[in-house]
Amino acid sequence: MDLSQFGTPAGPMVRVHGGFANRMYRLDTDQGSFAVKELNLVDRRWVYRIEDVFRFERAAFAAGVPMPEPILAGHNVLVHRWVDGETVPEAPVSAAYAFEIGEILARLHGLDVEWTDTSTEDPMPRDWPELAERAAATGQPWAEELACQVETFLAMAYFVDTCERPGSVVLTHKDIQPWNLLAREGRPVLLDWELSGRLDLAGELGSTALSLSKGPGFDDIQPTIFRSVLDGYVAGGGVLPPSGPSWFVFMIGGWLGHTRWNVIRCLAGVEVGAGPDLALSHESVRNGLHGLPDVFSRLPELETLLV
Repeated sequence: MDLSQFGTPAGPMVRVHGGFANRMYRLDTDQGSFAVKELNLVDRRWVYRIEDVFRFERAAFAAGVPMPEPILAGHNVLVHRWVDGETVPEAPVSAAYAFEIGEILARLHGLDVEWTDTSTEDPMPRDWPELAERAAATGQPWAEELACQVETFLAMAYFVDTCERPGSVVLTHKDIQPWNLLAREGRPVLLDWELSGRLDLAGELGSTALSLSKGPGFDDIQPTIFRSVLDGYVAGGGVLPPSGPSWFVFMIGGWLGHTRWNVIRCLAGVEVGAGPDLALSHESVRNGLHGLPDVFSRLPELETLLV
């Protein structure tokens, strides 16, 4: 993409490290500052619906959703106006912050936006035994841990594929996590919309409320913060779906798929495309091996948050 349309650069683009799937750069020019995201189209886990996502982002921005202004979408590049703010740590947010996130979700779900993607969700891969064998053969540092969790990962894949999802389906962000949020004067700013698409409402609410009400693990979940997200959603005009395990199936399926994707990247042993650095892929695998079995074992406990 020709970036000269954004003005005369004040210097070279600066890499902003830490992306889990793509690579981000900051471009400062005489016309302002821009976030330039290079999309990983080489070994991606899903098909990017760039035009659909950009249309959704523009509608959300026009509706007053707090987010960086979407400027331009190209074949493999997204450009937004740069927004400064405080990073949101992986820890329970304030009740007011959680409540406003719920209100924002209700506003998003009420938008009338054309969405051309009609694809259905693919079954979860069941190749964990083969991946564990390859990890052992190539001497991966987490190979023994993966071998111990193969049966658990297969059980999670079965759960994701068979869990009934009785609620409505909405067009939404799909990835509201601490690392995709900023805080400006204590209020939320939503980043990273590339995963946007249709999702069952329970999966969106469960994933969002849980991510904002806990720390890095699952030993310190604050039910009042979880409920604040739901209270904000209702206050914004939303209607809560029926309680049940479907509230957490999207989170487990997404994390399982992300872990598998990073396992495959690590098995390749080289930097691929525009994705995360190899060291970050190894870290993501370790997080999945430790965290996924824990959250799966706690499903009955998590369901009590809905009561």
